[in-house]
Amino acid sequence: MRRPIEPVYDTAVALGRGLFGFWRLRRHTTGIEHLPDDGGAVIAMTHFGYLEFALVEWATVLHNRRRIRFMAKQGAFDQPIVGRLLRSMHHISVDMRDGAAAYANAVTALRSGELVGVFPEAGVSASFTVRELKSGAVRLAQEAGVPVIPVAVWGGHRLLTKNRKVRFRERFGVPVHFAFGEPITVGPEDDVAVGTEQLRASLQSMVDTLQRDYPVDGTGAWWQPRSLGGTAPTPEEAAAADLERDRRREARRVASN
Repeated sequence: MRRPIEPVYDTAVALGRGLFGFWRLRRHTTGIEHLPDDGGAVIAMTHFGYLEFALVEWATVLHNRRRIRFMAKQGAFDQPIVGRLLRSMHHISVDMRDGAAAYANAVTALRSGELVGVFPEAGVSASFTVRELKSGAVRLAQEAGVPVIPVAVWGGHRLLTKNRKVRFRERFGVPVHFAFGEPITVGPEDDVAVGTEQLRASLQSMVDTLQRDYPVDGTGAWWQPRSLGGTAPTPEEAAAADLERDRRREARRVASN
């Protein structure tokens, strides 16, 4: 199917592909046939680093040239240049104080046949394990009458992630592996909590497989989960660090008022 031209989005994708080519990333994708060629779907992704949105779009464009409308925090839209670009690419702003508007916009986009990208963990997992999920991805799919497509990415966090300064030369030749899972259908009467747990189980299973088959030994590496011999924080340590960070932010906010 021929896709309409979107100059800003298409330019951003071209720049991303150029950067990934410059870094000589080694892409490997499985299950890409689960990505629909048309119609709406919620693309629910793992979140171990800051570039998954661009990496998943890269894999998607190479497969069937579909564009994903990502849900992003309002703060990014408030930046003059970045915000203009995000709006031009029809991404969806999420104001944490008024989530209903973002939810309604996402449902409208899904019903109109768009792919909407979400990170159901609601933040980067510094332990590089799948955390408990928010129910929003499944609720969106249920209300819009579209499937959820689970997507796991492994290796992308080695490019840019939380609490780690990745050196420039470390990014060259990194294997980035993708797994697109079987669609999850949520009927009008289905339990959202059950669907959310099904989504988490699917993501975790795919991550387990990607980690098992990854061509680089992560023993002793910062990017490998502690349970697999790496030095990443445990899920408990990462959660405690997130809580402390949130506490400091709240303290600064109160002090500034």
